Amino acid sequence: MGNLYFRPAMIHVSEFKDLELLSIHKVGNPSQEEALICSQAPLELQDETISQLLLTYFIQPFTNSAEYFRFFHEADLQLNEIFQYCRRIFENRDNFHEQSVNIAKHLYKHSTHPKIKGGELYIAYFSKCQVDGEDVEALGIFKSETRDTYLKVFLANESYQVNYDDGININKLDKGCLVYNTEEENGYKVSVIDSISKQNEAVYWKDSFLQIQRRDDSYHQTELAVNMCKQFIHDKLPSEYEISRVDQVDLLNKSAAYFKEKEQFQLDDFAQEVLGNPEAIASFKEYRDHFQHESQQQIPDEFDISSPAVKKQQKVFKSVLKLDRNFHIYIHGDREMIERGFDEATNMSYYKLLFENET
Repeated sequence: MGNLYFRPAMIHVSEFKDLELLSIHKVGNPSQEEALICSQAPLELQDETISQLLLTYFIQPFTNSAEYFRFFHEADLQLNEIFQYCRRIFENRDNFHEQSVNIAKHLYKHSTHPKIKGGELYIAYFSKCQVDGEDVEALGIFKSETRDTYLKVFLANESYQVNYDDGININKLDKGCLVYNTEEENGYKVSVIDSISKQNEAVYWKDSFLQIQRRDDSYHQTELAVNMCKQFIHDKLPSEYEISRVDQVDLLNKSAAYFKEKEQFQLDDFAQEVLGNPEAIASFKEYRDHFQHESQQQIPDEFDISSPAVKKQQKVFKSVLKLDRNFHIYIHGDREMIERGFDEATNMSYYKLLFENET
């Protein structure tokens, strides 16, 4: 079948082609006395249009994905069931359907929470996709749970009639996982989407069924560092120093600019460029140690900054002053252009904004 391309800047997987194998199973919720129904053989992909629609349905939700996960197990990676089933398929494609049934059985075993909906499970094999410039095989594990109602307009007895039917919206994949055949020794590179973010569903799909964790790569390191810097400026600094909200916003703006403009994070460089004050720098490095201990995750002194992670975390650096319920002041530039004062006549605080042009 044909290729499906994405702009590499939007997704680390830039090309998918050749959806060679596809098996579909129905996975119910055993606690609701719903059955597991496994197909006897892979689907025969003969219609090019259907194949292309399926490819869009499976891959399109990942176009804004930029972080990798990996399979893991607390005792031994080899004990992770989905990792093993995928490895057997990558070793020999003749194992595909048998292992797709094993995957369905494994999902069924973890679908016991009363809020988990049954649905179709699709296991797909792609002979080639491009991951970070490397051509690799990929396996897809996708689940559809939500049904939509569609109107059907048709001609009958020389008059148009309207009817309806339930079906799957190809723009709404509920859950998905892409496993790339690279770095097997580390638990493969894995991408995941879960459109239902409620706690029970997220735990069941990511933690119980897949058993995945984020990879310690530049995306994850950037995400951690952004959150650490934000928490330091927002929570830690005010507890140690008298710092105005304007100065806080200014530091958030400087932090945002650093992550947007630099290609690499360097702890000393960031501290000097954003904070400057020796006491604040010492406090920042101490807070980094505290943050690592609390989160049980490491932030290296140096790492490459991930642009997709920065883009996703833009909301962290909110440069807004909220004044009662009357005004929001958005501060994007020179800290010296805004001054805070107190008006004794009204017994209220005020801000003075300096500017040259009004548009």
